[in-house]
Amino acid sequence: VGTREIILLVCATLTFALAKPIVLNGHSIGRRFDGIGGLSGGGATSRLLVDYEEPYRSQILDYLFLPNFGASLHILKVEIGGDCQTTDGTEPSHMRSKTDLNFHRGYEWWLMVEAKKRNPDILLYALSWGVPGWIGNGNFFSDDNVLYHVEWIKGAKQVYNLDIDFIGIWNERQYSDDKNCTYIKNLRSGLDAAGFHNTKIVAADGNWNIVNSVKSDEKLSEVVDIIGVHYPGTESPQDAKNLGKQLWASEDYSTYADIVGGGCWARILNQNYVNGLMTSTISWNLAAAYYENLPFGGDGLLWAVQPWAGNYEIKSPIWISAHTTQFSKPGWRYLSHGNGVGHLPMGGSYVTLVPEKNIDDFTLVIETLTHDNSICIRPSLPPYNVAPQHVTFQLENFNLKNKAVSVWKTQLGKDVSKQMFFEKVGEFKLNDTFNLKLEVDQVYTLTTLTGQKKGSHGPVPAKRQFPAKYRDDFQNYPLSSEARFFADQTGSWEIYQGSHGKTMRQSVLQPPITWCGESKMPITFIGDVSTKNFNVSSKVFLQKGQAMVGGRFTQGGCTDSYKSGYSFILDAKNSWEFYAGEKLVKSGSVRVTGSHVLALTFDGSLILGYIDGSLVFELRDATFGSGWAALGSSYDYVEFGNFSLDSF
Repeated sequence: VGTREIILLVCATLTFALAKPIVLNGHSIGRRFDGIGGLSGGGATSRLLVDYEEPYRSQILDYLFLPNFGASLHILKVEIGGDCQTTDGTEPSHMRSKTDLNFHRGYEWWLMVEAKKRNPDILLYALSWGVPGWIGNGNFFSDDNVLYHVEWIKGAKQVYNLDIDFIGIWNERQYSDDKNCTYIKNLRSGLDAAGFHNTKIVAADGNWNIVNSVKSDEKLSEVVDIIGVHYPGTESPQDAKNLGKQLWASEDYSTYADIVGGGCWARILNQNYVNGLMTSTISWNLAAAYYENLPFGGDGLLWAVQPWAGNYEIKSPIWISAHTTQFSKPGWRYLSHGNGVGHLPMGGSYVTLVPEKNIDDFTLVIETLTHDNSICIRPSLPPYNVAPQHVTFQLENFNLKNKAVSVWKTQLGKDVSKQMFFEKVGEFKLNDTFNLKLEVDQVYTLTTLTGQKKGSHGPVPAKRQFPAKYRDDFQNYPLSSEARFFADQTGSWEIYQGSHGKTMRQSVLQPPITWCGESKMPITFIGDVSTKNFNVSSKVFLQKGQAMVGGRFTQGGCTDSYKSGYSFILDAKNSWEFYAGEKLVKSGSVRVTGSHVLALTFDGSLILGYIDGSLVFELRDATFGSGWAALGSSYDYVEFGNFSLDSF
């Protein structure tokens, strides 16, 4: 028994009355366990992660993916970039026309490769939120889109040697029989024709509506491998359970990663199966690696929002994940309900997992999370009660041969003095019966497996503000990559080599088939949203359309960001305009000859605008007091160089 506390009494004489034992029956097998995962995307949620310098970038990746170290995730789900806003930004498309293929855009390729380096067995799952506007002349459910997705999977294999295990349909779009069914069948045919017979289809990454279609359409049932739903509240309808297909919470959690967020994650990891027979749960998002003031700031398993400082924060959901992921593998089996899976007598839940082909080991995960310490952002959580309790577990039909059982514990709740995260607190030789004293807001793992640990890379650098003087001439990047610290909100901005040398180019020429609201024109943010006074400037190369340099923007995500800051716009038709949100404040004419330097100074209410070093306006306006710097353009090829941002 552990030396820090007496938590187990193994077949001992008890001084308290025990309820009927909970039986763990190794011969009573439930559904296949498919793994715990994290979602990068939906959108641009890993944007700042790739910008960390070593060794901090690798340390963060270790906490997410390295087996027996941190979260040790079984599944990595990624967004298939579509050049559209998908919550916190845009991710670039691999195919901006039927003849364009570029598998070096974006960072999801890099992330999948890094995950596979750490865990070759990690499963890969991909899903679109939106696609470029050329697809099907604006019709997502088209043959063009089948080609688009098959080419993405082909690029993953040919360029990065990545096998995509699962492919979704269209994130959180209302399921419709007449459109979706045909498309899903055509997608299966397209995958098979390209040789991707092993890539399974998850449908439909939204609600449960697809269940009725799968029940009534035999062909659809043949091609849909997994029913994936979002934010199910741990429940699934009986019709879904009766299908005999694997059910997944293919996006869940989406909760601020404080101590209550950790409780949310702990509760749903168990109860998605206990209540809903869902065999995989995937966190949105993998890592909160986007500017904190963008939508849903602070969600994720960890925080990585200061690449310029090297600072990151390991949050409680990392260690909650470890309670399951470090002691199981996809392909293991749950025991059946009433024989290793269920609710505890005084509240809470337990699940038992065993290896696929034998019962020589087991992992038991227990949670006793109270209502107020496990509320998720969605859906609403009905009231329930949990109380301290003593529980007896009785093992039947296992081949354990007096193996030792290790005991790992997390204590959540709001009493900071009692909190602990994923600590090994004891070990005992196994008999057929063992007893647990359970307090509220705890997570326990009891396992016969060995080799697990609470990994650590030691202290991380301190937080610090975005650099007061920042310069980027865009020369030191690979082509098609994204410049450091820029967070695209509409359009796609990437490193380009042309007649002007290396520049950062806005590269989307038409609005996409969107997932949510977009800005009226492409725009990308950089800096610190709390910055009040600064100079921002950039060289622009403008042949057609418009280029913008702006500041004090405060709203990103599924909205028109241009409404939330100041925009200094140069038009190729020999004019300039300055806007406060949607209000035109100043305008003028200028001869546009191809390349110019646009600059703004914000000093309290004083705003100065420059073109090629010459002052073109001076005014006072207090509409917006602080915010990000920004670059923008029309839906045209517009290049930018020699960017500078100085705060004072």
